[in-house]
Amino acid sequence: MKNDNLKEQYRINERIRVREVRLVGDNVETGVYPIAQALKIAEEQGMDLVEISPNAAPPVCRVIDYQKFLYQQKKRQKEQKAKSVKVVVKEIRFGPQTDDHDYNFKLKHAKGFLEEGSKVKAYVFFKGRSILFKEQGEVLLLRFANDLEDYGKVEQLPVLEGKRMIIMLTPKKVGASSAAAPKAVKKVITTPKPKSEGDKQTEE
Repeated sequence: MKNDNLKEQYRINERIRVREVRLVGDNVETGVYPIAQALKIAEEQGMDLVEISPNAAPPVCRVIDYQKFLYQQKKRQKEQKAKSVKVVVKEIRFGPQTDDHDYNFKLKHAKGFLEEGSKVKAYVFFKGRSILFKEQGEVLLLRFANDLEDYGKVEQLPVLEGKRMIIMLTPKKVGASSAAAPKAVKKVITTPKPKSEGDKQTEE
């Protein structure tokens, strides 16, 4: 179906109904020719006359094998599509004094994100005087990256940006195409608040 749509975009040979065209292509002297002469040149070379720029004055035509031309166009479209692939970035937030339960909860989510092909942006948020614990935050992020080494690799080592220390992890399975100026979609993971003693008694 896609090939049919591609074919409909271009007029070829006798379907080109104009008085003259500008010829381009291999083994062709670029210039303006009457349509009859342009068709003859293409025929003598065993090629097709393909209108590649119908809105130009005069229209521009290429002398080329039509099937080869369609293949080149299809390949170009595929490459452009690959470059525009979206890469999802999931954010995971820590406090400077994160306990093991909180840490393991977020570690589990990070593994899932990396397995599905998403990047992980983990950061420690320092509130007020907690910035004094920035070394502790760096140790936490490096531990996080180490625990995820089977799932992703470090794209950016811990760096302090304002009140946040950030590390970037990229999945090991992601292809090179994802690095070509992708658009990013962010999602923040937060930890559910622990239940109070009162809530536990209510459940019992």
